[in-house]
Amino acid sequence: MFIESPRYTERFGSVRINHLQRVISLDSGLKSTLPDHGAMGVMKVNEDVIKYYEERMAIIISIKDEKLKLFEGVVSGVPHDCLIIVVSNSQREKVDRFRMEKDALEQLCRYTLRQALIVHQKDVVMTEAIVQAGFTDLLDEKGQIHDGKSEGMMLGLLIAKAVGKEYVGFIDADNYFPGAVLEYVRNYAAGFSMARSPYSMVRILWHYKPKISRGLFFQKWGRVSETTNKHMNNLISIKTGFESEIIKTGNAGEHAMSIRLAEILTYASGYAVEPQELVSIFEGFGGILPTTNRKAMEDGIDVFQIETRNPHLHEEKGDEHIKEMLKVGLSTIYYSALCNNEIKQAVIAELIAQGALQEGERLPPLRTIAPFKKANFNKFMSIMEKKLDKYSVLAKTIK
Repeated sequence: MFIESPRYTERFGSVRINHLQRVISLDSGLKSTLPDHGAMGVMKVNEDVIKYYEERMAIIISIKDEKLKLFEGVVSGVPHDCLIIVVSNSQREKVDRFRMEKDALEQLCRYTLRQALIVHQKDVVMTEAIVQAGFTDLLDEKGQIHDGKSEGMMLGLLIAKAVGKEYVGFIDADNYFPGAVLEYVRNYAAGFSMARSPYSMVRILWHYKPKISRGLFFQKWGRVSETTNKHMNNLISIKTGFESEIIKTGNAGEHAMSIRLAEILTYASGYAVEPQELVSIFEGFGGILPTTNRKAMEDGIDVFQIETRNPHLHEEKGDEHIKEMLKVGLSTIYYSALCNNEIKQAVIAELIAQGALQEGERLPPLRTIAPFKKANFNKFMSIMEKKLDKYSVLAKTIK
């Protein structure tokens, strides 16, 4: 593929945040080469490089009662050499949606001779392994794995580490375009190939987010994205003394990380998970607060932001869903140790203006999930290593 070269990198302590890079062409051919002059701003990522990273990557798909046709399309778009890990929190009573998802995944994998894992978020064996390992932040008051997107992502991360993957990418299950899914993963691989550090993250910015209203309108920015990006940039600016617009992907549901970075971040529950990842990076490696990870501080954290060629069309979930995403997304900034009173007041004013918070109402505190590197992964593996085949749709050893 051809992609813009990183034109500018903003540094915040040991964090290197790369300016938005646009995909120029989805395929660059086997033999094409860039001329010595005239294409200084463009780089080629060879197909063998993309495949190298895909083979080492797990793609986690979190799903809850999604339409099966959408789910099948998303799975079909994941490159063949990636391991698919589906974490479902779908209903099991009355209509067993989880069994339907498992059947659909098994059929596709059988036809295409590929491997995948699927686990339910309330799985008793997984819960036992998490209890024994001390991943208590993932548990609710009943001792079960907590409901929520973030908790599903964490389960996927643990499984990806258990089977030895080096990178993990996340794809939402409500994407209408399988071709967009394919591009996301190729963009993940391209980003990882540019990283200078083993601690790296790739975040996707959709080219367009179409909406249907008296015809198809290709909208560039969503309301939640614009708002989160603005206040995330303020969080950086207030510490550097220079106004910044570097963050374009504050709410990037489609993103990927190296396992080495993923296991040292603090996460937030539910839909706050994506902005909290950035806040955790800024807090841990921005040079303002003390760090507990000297190796990562020395190597630095690479953050890439890549704009796709494909648009992104997903299920619209209504105005209340948008308000909730605004509230939890901005709460990651409000409750950050980097946040001062000026930014706190701006966040509250924003939420009130957008109808996500009432005058005088307190912004609910975040429920956070500690870095899973702090727990005993060996105890987790002592239970899971003999049970992994239970989650394999083709019931054979994962490679």
